[in-house]
Amino acid sequence: MKTTTLALALLATSAGIVGVAVNAEVPAEAASTQVWIHAGRVIAVPGQAPRGATTIVVQDGRIAALHDGFLPAPAGARVIDLKGRTVLPGLVDSHTHLSSDRAGNESLAAAMTDSLPLNSYETQWNGMKTLRAGFTTVRNLGDEKGKVLAYKEAIRRGWVQGPRILDAGESISTTGGHMDSRIGIADDLHPAIATENLCDGADDCRRAVRRQVGRGADVIKFATTGGVNSGTGLATRMFEDEARALIDTAHAYGRKVAVHAHGLEGVKLAVRLGADSIEHGTMIDEETAKLMARNGTFYVPTLSTVNGYLERLAANPNAYPPAIKAQIDWRIGITGKSLKIAYPLGVRIAYGTDAGVSKHGRNADEFELLVKFGMPAAEAIKAATVNAAALLGLEKEIGTLEVGKSADIIAVDGDPLADVGALKAMKFVMARGEVIRFD
Repeated sequence: MKTTTLALALLATSAGIVGVAVNAEVPAEAASTQVWIHAGRVIAVPGQAPRGATTIVVQDGRIAALHDGFLPAPAGARVIDLKGRTVLPGLVDSHTHLSSDRAGNESLAAAMTDSLPLNSYETQWNGMKTLRAGFTTVRNLGDEKGKVLAYKEAIRRGWVQGPRILDAGESISTTGGHMDSRIGIADDLHPAIATENLCDGADDCRRAVRRQVGRGADVIKFATTGGVNSGTGLATRMFEDEARALIDTAHAYGRKVAVHAHGLEGVKLAVRLGADSIEHGTMIDEETAKLMARNGTFYVPTLSTVNGYLERLAANPNAYPPAIKAQIDWRIGITGKSLKIAYPLGVRIAYGTDAGVSKHGRNADEFELLVKFGMPAAEAIKAATVNAAALLGLEKEIGTLEVGKSADIIAVDGDPLADVGALKAMKFVMARGEVIRFD
């Protein structure tokens, strides 16, 4: 078998790979599967000091080694020159809705006119916009009719490209709550709208969780309060026995729980009962933030929803019905206040955008808002990598650039630690070892 000499200590124990000596003879076939990345600056573990010039070796979709300096690659290996760029782990968006990029009246019209197959193509289109923006992993928190579940499986089979997806199936709420799709629809159309995601009473809520688990949901999402976009008001819409049944059942099946909550009492209820994350959390006070910190509850602020609202209203002042427009105005005015309370009190922040309300592919806009409302750039980046990976239970797989982890690697010009806006102009994206983008 033809071999090539792999000089230096690339595959030695210092690289985290045991049993391969310096100057070992490596099969040419193995070298040809390697990708050697020459990175000018590497934020390998967000929250820690960056590395300088580094050679990152990728093999079989995983990080095989990181070495100081620009080492020569063996014959047959692909070399990627990122010497002038900052390299980071692939980003994580903990709150997306891949199946749509439309909202308000436009979304309602699309629901009545677009077919399920067409919407499935839209889902993949949005997924690729997200991936090309550097978000190599997403947690999709709800869509109807299983489009994202199908997209996730198609990615797994290698049929299409896309980010790594954890999916909640269809989000759960009480009848008349935020996820009741009949709200705003004429009564005579209600029989055509599915309601299996709705639950009333503890036993029925257990049934609703089991249904989503049976469909393949990786995480369970439910709403304790109304929502901005549904016009149902923002007060608590769920009794304690219902919320407890949802959380306990999900945990019994090994699923984490993400809770949509805007009003304070709905946030408190979810935190007290053991929710893993609070989504939106528009009204959080100091007492609740301290409880979240003690319980290890993650907070996903989804600040960039306001960008979606402002853009749509600028294009069309009547983009939303009056009841929803009133709630949107409230949300715009109060956005960021809870983050200013929660972050200094030690609540773990995980990055999430609610993309679908904001625009897919613009996920990095959230970074500037996190910084605007009190987080240092380094901590905002950590929220989208280390913290988000922990929330998703994927900290052994993603979130940092370390030997053995998935080769989810991105690069940008400039220094995102000095200007987090640099992450809005993605130049290189690798997902699970596959180059998706290289500008």
